[in-house]
Amino acid sequence: MLSRRGWVVLVAALLGAALTARLGVWQLDRAAQKLALQAAIEAQAQRPALTNAELGGEPLHRQVMLRGTWVAERTVWLDNRPMDGHTGFFVVTPLRLAGRDDAILVQRGWAPRNQLDRNQLPPLSTPAGEIEVTGRLAASPSRLYELGEGSGGAIRQNLDPAAFAVESGLKLLPLTVVQTAASGADDGLLRHWPAPDLGLHKHYGYAFQWFALCALILVLYVWFQLIRPRLRRQS
Repeated sequence: MLSRRGWVVLVAALLGAALTARLGVWQLDRAAQKLALQAAIEAQAQRPALTNAELGGEPLHRQVMLRGTWVAERTVWLDNRPMDGHTGFFVVTPLRLAGRDDAILVQRGWAPRNQLDRNQLPPLSTPAGEIEVTGRLAASPSRLYELGEGSGGAIRQNLDPAAFAVESGLKLLPLTVVQTAASGADDGLLRHWPAPDLGLHKHYGYAFQWFALCALILVLYVWFQLIRPRLRRQS
């Protein structure tokens, strides 16, 4: 028969094991949700590219092939963006859509930073006239953690589409195009965009930790409450 202390230890061990096991299952469930999201993203990428007339409230990651003219004077350089192991800028320029009265932000590519003068912008080729832009839809330009509301100007840490629409006077769609190929002649920008990171390995790692903790609780209980007392009685 268990003593009062023995019952307390048993209940605590069972509750701890149940809680950690449930947390491990929850992390596996989160991973399953991310896998379903990844499958949905891949399915969107396989659908035909949208044109100007079809662009509206489509799901993110859908491929697009848009025509319009660059609003070059409203180009923004997002600072501290790495690519291929180097730090530089993500170049974002609004595209005024042909045949429509609105525009859309385009994350055009990456350009290196001047290591001696961080305020000196690299040369950028922005063709005039109507061009074609191919890419995929995203919610907003790439964002980094930033204290405060940020500042204006050509070089910024982040770019909020809604605030930028008011600032620029452009009628911007609540979407961003991540450009995947140069429009016409090579503009010198890199577009080695990484695949969307859904954090699957993080969820699997957390699940392993919770299940390991569950197993540790059970092993410790069996050792200290069952095996060790029996060995002491036999000695």
